[in-house]
Amino acid sequence: MSRPVQRYVEHVMGMPISLALRGRHADDDAGRDAWAEVMAALHDVDRVFSTYREDSVVSRLDRGEVQLADCPPEVIEVLGLGARAERESGGAFRIRLATADGRTRLDPSGVVKGWAVERAARALHALEDTDFCLSAGGDMVCRTRDADAEPWRVGIEDPHDPTRIIAVVPVHNGAVATSGTAHRGSHLVDGRTGRAPEGVASVTVVADTLTWADIDATAAYALGPEAARWLRTRPGRRGLVVWADGTTTLVTDDLVSGPWDASGSGSPAGPTPAGGATSTRPDSPTVASSSTPPRT
Repeated sequence: MSRPVQRYVEHVMGMPISLALRGRHADDDAGRDAWAEVMAALHDVDRVFSTYREDSVVSRLDRGEVQLADCPPEVIEVLGLGARAERESGGAFRIRLATADGRTRLDPSGVVKGWAVERAARALHALEDTDFCLSAGGDMVCRTRDADAEPWRVGIEDPHDPTRIIAVVPVHNGAVATSGTAHRGSHLVDGRTGRAPEGVASVTVVADTLTWADIDATAAYALGPEAARWLRTRPGRRGLVVWADGTTTLVTDDLVSGPWDASGSGSPAGPTPAGGATSTRPDSPTVASSSTPPRT
C-alpha cells in the first residue's frame, strides 16, 4: 500500500516550487525544516542570478559593474556549465545572446533552474526513510529510499493542450525536465541564429541530475528538427520530443505512452498549484512535467 504524500507549495523565481514528501518525515518538524531550507536556498539563488533584479550579482556582472573574479563561486560554476553546454550543443545553447542594439546580454537562466533545484534538494536527501519529489515550474528531482517502493510517476504534458498527459515515466531516483513554450510564449531561441527554433513543440529529458536534464532539454529544443538525433548522442539520457505537428519521438522505449486526458481515469487527480506545474494524488504519486521557465 502506498504511503501518504504530504504536499508543500511556495513561489520563488517567478514560478511555483512544489514538494511531495512520503515516509517518516513527510509531516513532521524535520520535513518542514528541510522544506524551509529548500526555499531559503532558492531565494539565495534568486538574489544572485535573477536577470529581473537590477541588484543581483548577474545583472551587475552583465553591466560590467563587477568582474567575474569578484562574484561568488556559484556564478563561476554556472557560467562554466553554460560554456560546456554551448560546446556540446554546437552553439544552440548559449547564455550570452546578442541584443537588438548590438550588445551581448548575459542570461544564465537555462542553467540556473535545474542547477538551483538540484542544489536545494540536498536538504531533502538528509531526511531518513523519506522519499521526495521536488518540482520547480514542472522540472523535478525525485528520490525513493527503497528500490522496491512505488516510483514517482511523472506525467508529461501535451504542449498543444496542457490539460492532457501524453506520456508517463516512472522515476525512482533521477530528474525530469521539459523545455518548450506552452507556458510562456517564445522565450527560447537557437543560440546560433537568435531565432526561435521551428518544428518542435517540447522536449522532455530524464537524466540522473536535474542540472543536466534541464540543460539538455533546453539545448535539444533549441536544436529544433535535430532535437531527437542530438539527444541520442547524450549518454544516460532518455527523452520524449513532441513535434509541432503533434507527432512524438521517444529517445528510449521506457516511457509509457498515452495519450491520457487530464480529466480521465489515467491522469493525475487533485488540486493543481498556480501555473499547472505539479499535481499529486494520494493513491499513486503522480506529478506532471511542464515547461514553465524561471523568471531569473
